[in-house]
Amino acid sequence: MSGVERREFLKASAALAGAAAAGGFSCIELASAAPIEVPTIDKLTVRVLMDQQHDQFLRGSTVNGVVHEGPGPARSADARNVLHNEWGLSLLLESQREQEQRTTLLDFGYTSPALINNIGLLKVDPGKIQALIVSHGHIDHYGGLIGFLNKYRDVLPADLTLYAGGEDNFCHRVSRTATPGQFGEGGTLDRKEIAAQKVKTVLCESPTVIQGHAFTTGKIKRTSVERVLPNTFVDYSSRENASCDYGHYTAAELQGKFVPDEHVHEHATCFNIRGKGLVVISSCGHVGIVNSVQQAQEVSGVRKVHAILGGLSSRAGARRLPQTNRCRGEEAGTRRRHPDALQRAELFAGGAGSNASERDPNLHRQPTDLQRVSP
Repeated sequence: MSGVERREFLKASAALAGAAAAGGFSCIELASAAPIEVPTIDKLTVRVLMDQQHDQFLRGSTVNGVVHEGPGPARSADARNVLHNEWGLSLLLESQREQEQRTTLLDFGYTSPALINNIGLLKVDPGKIQALIVSHGHIDHYGGLIGFLNKYRDVLPADLTLYAGGEDNFCHRVSRTATPGQFGEGGTLDRKEIAAQKVKTVLCESPTVIQGHAFTTGKIKRTSVERVLPNTFVDYSSRENASCDYGHYTAAELQGKFVPDEHVHEHATCFNIRGKGLVVISSCGHVGIVNSVQQAQEVSGVRKVHAILGGLSSRAGARRLPQTNRCRGEEAGTRRRHPDALQRAELFAGGAGSNASERDPNLHRQPTDLQRVSP
């Protein structure tokens, strides 16, 4: 049996063992490796529930069919409560195809109190959420998940599923400190806590269709000049945390040392909008926004890209983007900002709105075919 075959065998064994450990509840599934048929939708609304900042004075605009709306007053009626901002991200994705609607929650911010506060102020109905996605294993993207489930599990679907990129999302992470040889706690996404909420986890190393509307890229190939910036470290050798099934990692990864985080199972969430093209949501984009977009193109067979949302947390990514609708990004390698935090962006099939000529300075003008973005 080759090394690759052994890794795949051990991953499947770990998934089955995890399901058995959950007391009969099938908490883990592996996404099918068969090619997917990418769905087409008519409209996508992205509501930013959590980000580092928001602008309550943001003016709305429409560029190439992308409608930007501000968060409004961003406070309660009695003015005693406001939208909370913190390190992290959470996006509510509302898609429509003809009369069929789907709602998916992508990432969960750093803490559940902040996420729950914003859900209330933005008048989001948690009962409409049909699926959950976690983009990667950083706590500012999964930290609010368990608290969110504690609060809303009884109004969510009985067969609720969390779609994760793979085993690496559940491994223990640490961060470097100013003291050589010492590391700070980086957190662990605990699969046992998820299973206790009767939520099934699907490991999406292969591209996966979600709720018949969205699709994930699967494990992203690294073919561009982009490189993962130094960030956290991963402890693959921990025997204290059964959430990360470390059995399929290589001997080199099990030497008892913390390994630089390469985000091997980060995945992007994507939609194909009729007549417009792909919307690629990178979340953080540690593995590279160009790599993520090219993977989405390869998976879907769609070359045209309508919009890119999310982070540019890798070297060389931002400078290599062509003219397209994309989120505000500083120079490559700096901390990402999402487009005008805590706003709503609506991405329609069909023509641009009546004020499309009023160019938003945070967006580039034309959607394009990203064949030009090659290494």
